Amino acid sequence: MTFESGKYGYVVAVQRNFVARHFLFGGDWGQENQIHSHHYKVEARLEGQELDQHGYLVDIVEIESLLDGLVNGYRDKVLNELTEFSGLNPSIEHFSRIFCEKMLDGVTAPNIRAVTIKMWENDIAWAAYRRERY
Repeated sequence: MTFESGKYGYVVAVQRNFVARHFLFGGDWGQENQIHSHHYKVEARLEGQELDQHGYLVDIVEIESLLDGLVNGYRDKVLNELTEFSGLNPSIEHFSRIFCEKMLDGVTAPNIRAVTIKMWENDIAWAAYRRERY
């Protein structure tokens, strides 16, 4: 997901890193079926057409704070044990969607029209989820 012209004119992104653990179930994925950790990297991208009176799409400090709060809620946890993953394999696809929904719920800037969460579970594998605000 690279930014080109986009549906909305402006994009602001912030990244964080953290470690969390999980295990997969419902199939034979070898060691992935055993509890193990991933060094996740998450990127939150916020999109909108209008800047505020300060020339910002969104205050980056607000986004950093929101992102830090979300990351701290997952840091060093076993994802399978968290309510939001109840009955779900804690894949990066599910994780990026759950994270995106929480991020969008926490954003107060009224001009934000979409949030994309891109989440890596290692150096070569990532998933993303994008949700528009209506």
